[in-house]
Amino acid sequence: MTRPTLILLKTLTWLACLGPFVWLFWGAVTGHLGPDATATITFATGLATLRLLTISLAVTPVRRLSPRLNWLIRFRRLLGLFAFFYATLHLLTYVALYAGFDVNAMAADIARRRFITIGVAAWLLLLPLAATSTNWAIRKLGGKRWNRLHKLVYVAAVCGVIHYWWQVKPGVLTPVTITVVLAVLLGARPVLVWVQRPKRRAA
Repeated sequence: MTRPTLILLKTLTWLACLGPFVWLFWGAVTGHLGPDATATITFATGLATLRLLTISLAVTPVRRLSPRLNWLIRFRRLLGLFAFFYATLHLLTYVALYAGFDVNAMAADIARRRFITIGVAAWLLLLPLAATSTNWAIRKLGGKRWNRLHKLVYVAAVCGVIHYWWQVKPGVLTPVTITVVLAVLLGARPVLVWVQRPKRRAA
C-alpha cells in the first residue's frame, strides 16, 4: 500500500470514528438530542464503544483469511483507542449526569446494580490496554507479555455486551446483532488457528 493511500484511509477512519462524537456535540448545541438527552448520550456512547471494539476484533480474523489485507493491522490500535474514548465518555455520562459526582451514590450503584458493576469492570479492563497502546509500552513489556495483556480485550468486549443486555428492559432484543457478531469473531479465532496449523507446519 502506498503512503498517500494509507494517509487517506487513516483520515477516513478518524472521521468515521469521530462521527458519533460530532453528532452528539452538534445535537447538544442545537438541542436535538430528544426529550431525554442523557439517555441519548448514554446509548450513543455505549453503542459506539461496542461497535469499535467489535471492528477492532475483526481485524485479526480478516487478516488470517486474506494475507493481502495485512495492512489492516495499522488501524487496530486506532480503533481500540477510539473504543476506549467512547467507553470513557459513556462512564463520564453516568458519573456526571446520573450520579452527579456523588461517590457514595456511585459506590452503592456499583454494589447493587449488576449492569453498572459489569460496565465499570469492562472499562477497567480497557484502561491498561489504552495505557499500553504505544510503541514504548510494547518495547518495555516485550511482545509476548504485551500480547498476553491485550487479550483482556476479549473479556472487556464480552463484559460490554453483557452490560448492554442487563441494561435494556426484558424482551428488548436490540443487543442481539452485536452479540452474534462478537460471538462469531471470538469463535473464528480458534477455528482459523486450527485450520491454518497444517499450512504453518508445511511452511
